[in-house]
Amino acid sequence: MIFGQFVDTYPPSVDGVGRVTLSYCQTLAKMGHEAYYIAPESPNPAELYGVPAILSASMRVPGELFRMGLPALDPKFRRRVSEVPFDLVHAHSPFLAGSEALKIARKRDIPLVSTFHSKYYDDALAKTHSKVLAEAVVQRLIRFYDKCDGVWTVNNATADVLHSYGYHGNIMVMENGTNVEDLSPEGEKRLQERLTLKSGVPVLLFVGQHNYKKNLHGILGACAILKRDGFPFQLVTAGDGPDYDAIVLEAKNLGLEKDVTFLGFVNDREMLMALYHAADLLVFPSIYDNAPMVLREAAVMHTPGIVVKGSCSAEGVQDGHNGFICENETAEAIAEAIVRAIPEVETVGECARNTIPVSWDSIMEGVLKEYERLITTHVPNMFAD
Repeated sequence: MIFGQFVDTYPPSVDGVGRVTLSYCQTLAKMGHEAYYIAPESPNPAELYGVPAILSASMRVPGELFRMGLPALDPKFRRRVSEVPFDLVHAHSPFLAGSEALKIARKRDIPLVSTFHSKYYDDALAKTHSKVLAEAVVQRLIRFYDKCDGVWTVNNATADVLHSYGYHGNIMVMENGTNVEDLSPEGEKRLQERLTLKSGVPVLLFVGQHNYKKNLHGILGACAILKRDGFPFQLVTAGDGPDYDAIVLEAKNLGLEKDVTFLGFVNDREMLMALYHAADLLVFPSIYDNAPMVLREAAVMHTPGIVVKGSCSAEGVQDGHNGFICENETAEAIAEAIVRAIPEVETVGECARNTIPVSWDSIMEGVLKEYERLITTHVPNMFAD
């Protein structure tokens, strides 16, 4: 079968949603199907090995690392898409990617699936500073999801968020997977060439977009508390983002220059997994994220994570068993959780490895089964726009 996977980011400017989309394409290809990664073009696009991509013209979005796709203005893109006989299309974003997927689904009378990945109300509120405009964005999203044949979320907590937005349709939980892999000696070597770690000092790690919505402020504040209290640590961050420079400056202003290493964006998968392995603890106190890939990737390397109580990220994490939960997102709570976690990271990391990661091969069996059901049972909607 042939599937179109639509998303609003393309490597190297890619976020967690883009990585999920790529994993869908790669795993479906391993299973003998065709899966196209369809997204806005990047100025210096990375090659998606073994995955066909269809990229549209795009424009830079001020203040963002990502670009806005312009599929309607790109004849080459439209021609390329028209040549592919999709059996089903899957939108991983409800915006331009979703609109394009919807057009194709309705024109060809094929099913459309969409996964709700992000807290779009929070994003809109942060950008517009207007609850009225943020609510208008949410209502537009609900209208889009109402037109989909299948609406998925990545966990139960995220389904609750979508219901809170006003979506009343059925939701299927389809979790994210991860590549269950061994530590690469080559990746370790490349990491050692780039990063020098202090012997005997606990390594705290943050991986992800350097955006204050991820609570980097809380992480740095926690590190300042640890330093004040004489608790040894070294923080390493991997990633880029719109607030990267401000975060580096904040670390300097807190007197953490010698305690924090900013690696920037790491696109070397083997080296990134070696970094997870080298860390004692993944610190991820974000209340924005839904089902972060980084928690699963760290667990593959026996590294437990810290998450915030009640957050979507905390679903499936049992405090002191396969991870650690801080009471809230404040610097004080994060620091307390770090101090409590460090003596237990080896045992808890082993439990994390055994309970958190689920292979993409396993996840995609469920995805493919649902795809096949939707294709088989699809009934044309005569009243669609």
